Amino acid sequence: MELSKRQETILRIVKDEGPITGEQIAEKLNLTRATLRPDLAILTMSGFLDARPRVGYFYSGKTGNQLLGEHLRKLSVKEYKSVPVVCQEETSVYDAICTMFLEDVGTLFVVREGGILTGVVSRKDLLKSSMGTRDLSSIPVGVIMTRMPNIVSCELDESLLEAASKLIRNQVDALPVVKDAESGDGVEVVGRITKTTITKAFVELGGGEAV
Repeated sequence: MELSKRQETILRIVKDEGPITGEQIAEKLNLTRATLRPDLAILTMSGFLDARPRVGYFYSGKTGNQLLGEHLRKLSVKEYKSVPVVCQEETSVYDAICTMFLEDVGTLFVVREGGILTGVVSRKDLLKSSMGTRDLSSIPVGVIMTRMPNIVSCELDESLLEAASKLIRNQVDALPVVKDAESGDGVEVVGRITKTTITKAFVELGGGEAV
């Protein structure tokens, strides 16, 4: 987060002289305690300062990057997942291309009855299959998709940071969010995390507003 000049001055005072009370900080800045209260609250809630009753404020020793990392690790896949766009193995490549275009997504998750994940088909997969003179309406996506268990996924309780690492490490555009199927046979698709999801989360962190 970006600090104001007064907040940076407060940090410097606490770092050099802490533990120090709010009244002492206000006196050094020639300000009232009430004037400083919002700044001290922001610095404490953000993790730059720690406060102890009857002791005062002291510097946490954490950098802005460390605090951002801690905050990112608290964001969960469950909070940011979006609705998955799915198709069946029998869906033709032509229909899959139409679905991808209409839904404005780069990845389709292939499922069977009960939403059980069986495969993933990407924009690149569909592009490759459309080259040549083959009839796309006669080719099922089951022929071209990546099948289980060769699919990278994430779970509801994972952090958004873990999901972002998987996207980058595996060079994919989207991850299916899965949970164990009640039948005990495979995993059920319950959402998706994409590179756009990660971007929106960072914008929210920077602006403090939901996108």
